[in-house]
Order: sequence, then structure tokens, then C-alpha cells
Amino acid sequence: MHIKHIEKTSLGFFPTPLVELSRLSHFLGGPKIFMKRDDLTGLALGGNKTRKLEYILADALKQGCDTVITAGAAQSNHCRQTAAAAAKLNMACHLLLGGEAPPKAQGNLLLDHIFDCHIHWTGTNRKGEDIARIFSQLKAAGKKPYLVPYGGSNELGAVSFIDAIAELQEQKKGREFSHVVFASSSGGTHAGLILGKHIYNKAFELVGINIDKETNAALPFEQLITQLVNNTAKLIGLDYSFSKDDLILNSDYVGDGYGVLGPQENEAIALTAKLEGILLDPVYTGRAMAGLIHLIRSGKIGKSDEVLFWHTGGAPSLFAYADALDFSVSDTEI
Repeated sequence: MHIKHIEKTSLGFFPTPLVELSRLSHFLGGPKIFMKRDDLTGLALGGNKTRKLEYILADALKQGCDTVITAGAAQSNHCRQTAAAAAKLNMACHLLLGGEAPPKAQGNLLLDHIFDCHIHWTGTNRKGEDIARIFSQLKAAGKKPYLVPYGGSNELGAVSFIDAIAELQEQKKGREFSHVVFASSSGGTHAGLILGKHIYNKAFELVGINIDKETNAALPFEQLITQLVNNTAKLIGLDYSFSKDDLILNSDYVGDGYGVLGPQENEAIALTAKLEGILLDPVYTGRAMAGLIHLIRSGKIGKSDEVLFWHTGGAPSLFAYADALDFSVSDTEI
């Protein structure tokens, strides 16, 4: 393998903490639940995309680029962290955001403005469908643009989560988790964790909670993750072939779709906040934690297991969802 030979730049604070959620574990009657706090990576209020951007933007700098382009939803955590990284590296940033400009910027969008990036509103297109047009315009204007893929999910982004498993190895002090549960959206985190599990010969069940019912028209999501795993393995010189039949992608909790906050997310956010003082977000970690809670309550994760929840960040978007948040989980219920 040749991971150490792939360049990266420093953008975050690592290792991120590994903590036990003892009160949430007690409330659910077991199992022991631990959390990997990638919401504390340090860049622009944190998030898992910081890991990916360290590799991706190192490549942009190596190529002499002066501008980055990426895309996402209006409250995209990826776009917020990309904008911050670009500011830190003295690069211009263009964000293509789905929807229309709101009357007032809140949450991640407010931070995008603070980082002084250029925002292009793209209506129903939130996954970079219009990037080629902006890319051409920037080149024609004499810029040297670099495309950061949707969610930072390419081979370089995936490599960062091989690093993350190595980091976890150093922290867990002999503890072996039965399950690792996380939000799966654009595929890069999922692919990197799969490779890290293989490389470090870990036995835990890797459970991706799908947070988006929309599929990539060109490629089903399961196939996209599988392809990314195998392409990343080739990049680092690893003799490994992964099949989508080995993939755990749980789509039982997508609810009414991407970014639609429902009762399951509200309960997960409220319980984690009131019991542990930790904030989840409405789109990704709230949905993934809701999945974990249901898997425990349904007995699919046993009371004697030891589970790791990978917190991928996103709390700034809470402020944009204020009207949809429900705080009805009472103290007596807890």
C-alpha cells in the first residue's frame, strides 16, 4: 500500500475524541455506545469532510489551482467546510447550491457567506449537475479551477477514512466494537471505512444508514460505493476486490427524503442532547442515530454489544431547521 505517499494538507485537529455515551446507553437498556467525534475536527465548526479535504485540496494545490468548485444542498455541511478550507488556503470558492436563495441566510448558508464564497443557486440540481458550465466560465476568465466532488467522495476522499480507522485503532485501547454505525450519503466515508476495516482486519459490522432516498440516475448508490472502494484500492496498490453483496446500506430510515425532519430524527436529536450534551444535525447524524436507536430497540443490535457511532458533524444546520425541531422528549421520559 502507498497511503503515506499521497500528499495531504493540514486543515483539522486530529485525532478527534472517542467518548462513551453512558447515559444514552443506560436509557436504551444497553448496549454500550461510543461516539467518534468528527464533529470536532475544528474546521468551520467541524465535520467529517475536513478529513477528505486534506487530501483533495492538497491535490488542488499541487496542480497550481487557485479556485475550487463544489456542490450540495442549501445547508450542505460539505460546502461549508470546503468554503472554509478554501479561505484558509487562499483560494476562491464557488458553491453550486440546490434550491433558491432564501430571504435570510441561516445555518451553514450563513457560514458560506461569512467565508466569502461565490454562491450559484441551481434549483432542483443539488448534486453538481451544473458544475461543467461554471467550470468553463472560470477557465475562460483566466482562473485555474479545481472540482471538489459532491460530498468530497472520490478516491482521495475515501483514503482519508482509511487514516480514520488507523486513528481509531490507536484510541480504542484494546476494545473491539461489534458494530460501527454512521450516516451514508455520498459514499466516500463509507468506502474508506470499508477499506480501513479490511486493511486493519477488523471484525465489526459496518452499518451505513442511508439518509437520501434519491438515487444517482447513472449509478445505483450501492454500486457507486462498491466502485469507489475498488478504485481506491487500486489507487493505493491494494489487492482487494469488494462486492456490493458484502455492503451493509440500511435504507429503512430515509423517511420522507433528504433533509426532511421527522419524528425519528427529532427524538434522536433530543435524546442525544438531553442525555449527553451532544448536538446532532437534522439531515445526517440525526437520521443515523435514529437508525441506531431503532436497531437497538428492535433487538438487531444486542444489549451486550459494544457499538461505535461515527458522528460526522453538521450541527450548524440546526439553526435553519428551528421551525421543524420538536423538543417534546420530556425529562420524565428520560
